[in-house]
Amino acid sequence: MKNEDYDRLLHIHTTEELMGLHRSMMYHRYEPTPYRDLLELFGQYELKPGDRVVDYGCGKGRLNFFLHGRFGVDVVGVEMNEGFYQKALENRESYLKNRKHTNGGVIDFHCCLAEEYKVQQQDNRFYFFNPFTIEIFRKVVDNILESVEQHYRNIELILYYPSEDYVYYLENHSLFEWKQEVRLRGYEENVNERFLVYGLAY
Repeated sequence: MKNEDYDRLLHIHTTEELMGLHRSMMYHRYEPTPYRDLLELFGQYELKPGDRVVDYGCGKGRLNFFLHGRFGVDVVGVEMNEGFYQKALENRESYLKNRKHTNGGVIDFHCCLAEEYKVQQQDNRFYFFNPFTIEIFRKVVDNILESVEQHYRNIELILYYPSEDYVYYLENHSLFEWKQEVRLRGYEENVNERFLVYGLAY
């Protein structure tokens, strides 16, 4: 199935031409994760009841609605672009309006810079598709760790198409360890075609 077909099943719109200027060079162009790759990841990586997933640079909310529909977990989207944020809210209204049941999970969106999002004690899974530079990534990870210090819990970071900077930082940061790799079609030609999962080492 094409991305548009999955959008129709969820009653959302995330595949249109993406427009808009960057606020700075610190934040990268938004691009949603293909449904094909999400299906591959979540065929091998399990979310459990009680998990709460935060998607940094969520755009129009594709990952959020996919996970809510499939697992019924709480999902949070963090998006700095006001236009994408408004589209995510419109998608949420359409998605919920066309659901026979809501699966119990909460769908929440925040319009702010990633490093300004206040990590909640329920947040325990964090998704990144290279939304910003390593400098911002470090600040976000520091915010996550500060939250864990206040309310200890098992957390995991999920990286899609992981940048070398992100990987180097996590693998040389004593608090994290590699847990899982999910390789995608095309990995033999491009080693970035994969998901990496990191968790706290203690």
